[in-house]
Amino acid sequence: MMMENQLTQHSIQYGDELIRFALRRQPLRTAQRLAIHVEPDGSVLVDAAEATAVEAVLTAVKRRARWISQHVGAARERLAHVLPCEYVSGESLHYLGRRYRLKVMVQADVIPVARMRGGFIVVTVPVQSPVVIQQTLDDWFRGRARDVFADRLDVVAAPLSWVKDLPATRLQFMKVQWGSCSPAGRITLNPMLVKAPRECIDYVLLHELCHLLHHNHGPKFYKTLDRALPGWREIKERLDNRAEELLRA
Repeated sequence: MMMENQLTQHSIQYGDELIRFALRRQPLRTAQRLAIHVEPDGSVLVDAAEATAVEAVLTAVKRRARWISQHVGAARERLAHVLPCEYVSGESLHYLGRRYRLKVMVQADVIPVARMRGGFIVVTVPVQSPVVIQQTLDDWFRGRARDVFADRLDVVAAPLSWVKDLPATRLQFMKVQWGSCSPAGRITLNPMLVKAPRECIDYVLLHELCHLLHHNHGPKFYKTLDRALPGWREIKERLDNRAEELLRA
């Protein structure tokens, strides 16, 4: 869940390891505070104020190099056990935290379509093509996500005093993010989040709604998040631990 800012690429040396990271400038972040994130795919993101010198950023990353290396290693180890989808019958799919089986049916001249039937997500396509099957599933997840996110956004936003009107939202498939909030207050959500349990969806929505009040990941942001959802850290951990599986393609 990130604010939309331009990224620049940098790296430091840690022993024999080269640690690469993306630097994201945040206009509203104070120069004294810098945040380092290791994403579920093992990539490293650093948030810094516009006024913070690159040399200061590099120094801060070097101080945390051991921590970064450990977390990057753990992420890569988790990824090693996640196989890419082959889009064949019998594969496991997720929707709202439940596991379903993919069933592929081939019918000549049919318009590609996906439907849920019992414990299966049935994809009917004119040809046995992984590309066509993936696109059909992506369209299905996008449609489901649009409805689910709209319903849950109403629920999550209702008790938040700073949300007078629901923000504009859009869906966008992303490799490592569940959501983001632009400086203008537009929320972008990954349709693949609809694979996660509802409590995880609610957490991501709340996270982005908190960015309408605090446009960074500073202490005030986390204090607001704590007040709105005291158990968010445990929910985030559960979501992070399943991210590779839910985001895989």
